[in-house]
Amino acid sequence: MTEHSVIGEDAAAVWPQVPTESADRRRPVWVVPDEVPAIVPRSSRQTEARWVGVYRWAAVGGDLLAALIAVSVALVTRFGYEVGNAYLVIGSLLPLVWVASVGLSKGYDSRYFGAGPDEFRSLFRAGVGLTAAVAITSYVTKSEIARGFVVAAIPATVVLACLLRYMLRRDLHRHRARGRCMRRVLAVGRNDQVETLAERLGSRSLDGYQVVATCRPRGDLAASPLIAGELDEADILAAVDRHQVDVVAVATDHELAGQSLRRLSWALEQRGVELIVSPGIIEVAGPRISIRPVAGLSLLHLERPSVSGGPHVLKAIFDRAGAVALVVLFLPILVGVAIAVKLTSPGPVLFRQRRVGRAGAEFWMLKFRSMTVDAEERRNELHALNESNGVLFKIRDDPRVTPLGRFIRRFSLDELPQLVNVLRGEMSLVGPRPPLPEEVAVYAADDSRRMLVKPGLTGLWQVSGRSDLSWEESVRLDLRYVDNWSMTLDLLILWKTLRAVVGRRGAY
Repeated sequence: MTEHSVIGEDAAAVWPQVPTESADRRRPVWVVPDEVPAIVPRSSRQTEARWVGVYRWAAVGGDLLAALIAVSVALVTRFGYEVGNAYLVIGSLLPLVWVASVGLSKGYDSRYFGAGPDEFRSLFRAGVGLTAAVAITSYVTKSEIARGFVVAAIPATVVLACLLRYMLRRDLHRHRARGRCMRRVLAVGRNDQVETLAERLGSRSLDGYQVVATCRPRGDLAASPLIAGELDEADILAAVDRHQVDVVAVATDHELAGQSLRRLSWALEQRGVELIVSPGIIEVAGPRISIRPVAGLSLLHLERPSVSGGPHVLKAIFDRAGAVALVVLFLPILVGVAIAVKLTSPGPVLFRQRRVGRAGAEFWMLKFRSMTVDAEERRNELHALNESNGVLFKIRDDPRVTPLGRFIRRFSLDELPQLVNVLRGEMSLVGPRPPLPEEVAVYAADDSRRMLVKPGLTGLWQVSGRSDLSWEESVRLDLRYVDNWSMTLDLLILWKTLRAVVGRRGAY
């Protein structure tokens, strides 16, 4: 067994190298990525884990503060300054009950700190559960609790708690962007699987995973099909102890499954180390995945994506209502931009372009004109300046863009007329990027899944880089949206779109 370290010239003094000839070639080896120490003193690991306790207590304090503010405002709003003793007692107990409800909803589970929507879902579940509990208690005890107080206090508590938790997460993300508050991970598996797993876990620092070592059979490193290798529980546990990891991530492997994986989980449980298993499925989010026990086996069920039926009727209603509200809200801006386009350059105010919608139906997409009138005719002249390596045509400093067009593109104001397309039912507020017919003509079989839903005014492509994305990245994000669509995801994308537009990221 050989320990590989790349922490500097003195690494060999820390971990003496064992000659390859005398090593058991069936034993795993540990490969430590660059700039990550092979050994972390226990005191350092305890310091790194301290952030979990700090975050948890800050979350509890934020929830208590949110409940106290909401309850105080609700009492004053409902009763003025003459609050009865009964409601003073209820108001005093409600913050404590709220924290207990969040805890029961796993709102303080460290697995969800700073990553994914589960933290916020727990707050919403706690709000619904607390409302139901108050209603049932009121009915059973035949007490008259003012509905106005309950309706004001609990929703306000949920909103304030979400706001404070969001601020707490942002602070955690700033630390993680600097490499702090991370979970040390040991990735286990064969070469191909473990490399993919390690790469994915380390691709987003905001998720909080830092792969400090990988454990794999020596036969894989020798790249020889004649040398057998196996993953041994004892060697994995030795790596856990040596590298002081917080999480063991196992890539799918037939040798480390069933009873072997069960025994490994027991051993890790005793060490306080978390075990996660990658099933090898990519780009599929939680709502479509469920674990169901069948005949003693834990089977991973993959639900079909929702592309029609009741949820999409709700989405259509939400789109139309949202479009009407946005048109009313942005009406002064719409009028102002239209006048500015008309006065600053010759040509029509609106630019109409043929795009492909759901099920391949073509429609005319509307935008404020941001280029010169002859932009389409000049496209062939500028083909050599195309900065995209795929089907898309984009130039960062496109000479066809007018000075006003550059400004309205920076803030995505040129996209606002697409609200009319949403009202017509041709587009959605959130969805895949609306493709051109020539793009659809070169689609691969997988790419055509983008047209299972309506294209959107915004989408994952908008909040993940906008014009900075390559063709492949744009397609991947669109397919991820189609496979994992939900109303919660739409609301999250709309919120992130506002941040992307205000921050002017990737727009040109």
